[in-house]
Amino acid sequence: MEKGERRAMSSRENLKVRKFNLEPGFVIAGKYEVVEKLGFGWEGEVYRVRERTMGVDRAAKLFYPHRNDRNSASRFYGRKLHKLRHCPIVIHYHTQERFLYDGVPVVVLVSEFVEGELLNKYLKRQPGKKLPPFEALHLLYELAQGVEYIHGLKEYHGDLHDDNIIVRRLGISFNVKIVDMFNWGAPTKENIQEDVLDLIRIFYDSLGGANAYHRHPPEIKDICCGLKKSLIRRKFRNAGQLRRHITMMEW
Repeated sequence: MEKGERRAMSSRENLKVRKFNLEPGFVIAGKYEVVEKLGFGWEGEVYRVRERTMGVDRAAKLFYPHRNDRNSASRFYGRKLHKLRHCPIVIHYHTQERFLYDGVPVVVLVSEFVEGELLNKYLKRQPGKKLPPFEALHLLYELAQGVEYIHGLKEYHGDLHDDNIIVRRLGISFNVKIVDMFNWGAPTKENIQEDVLDLIRIFYDSLGGANAYHRHPPEIKDICCGLKKSLIRRKFRNAGQLRRHITMMEW
């Protein structure tokens, strides 16, 4: 067994690995050395790893075994990434690996690694831990444009939040990537609208949340709709409508 992989244990608790929290240096499948944790979600955790033979950095999603019954979640996720392989906001899938963690088989999907910073960490470094309205609009536009591509293929993300979005600043604009997607089953109208609600929640939070909301101009409040889901759903049925609203809005 490779250094870093844990030995098998007899306890039935191993059948439900609740978290990994892998330390830097942990080796996955004898091929990938953990560099840092990038994020986490309901299905598993995402890490920056380094290919030991090539020295190339990758992103690795580890699925919690009890969330991946008969590999259904990992298979669904891999197929979704392949379907969305031309979408600029989606990280490109490379391969699948397996390794033992406390004696339990764990599936790992290995994808490209992109430079940048998790959005929640980026926001914490900004003055007041928030963005000015103009910058926040640029961020929302890039996110909406990327998710619009996903919705155009009758797909959805399912778990958008500031802990699974990587941002890189390019002048007044942002380059954004998502490091995780969620399996809620086949795409539905409700899935797609939940993505829009998540996008607007990210926008709202990036502007300082409830504490700053009353100071925002009407144009910002017209997008946020006070976070009232019914209003947002009526105004923006998908990410494309949200992106077009930003493009055409008077400022």
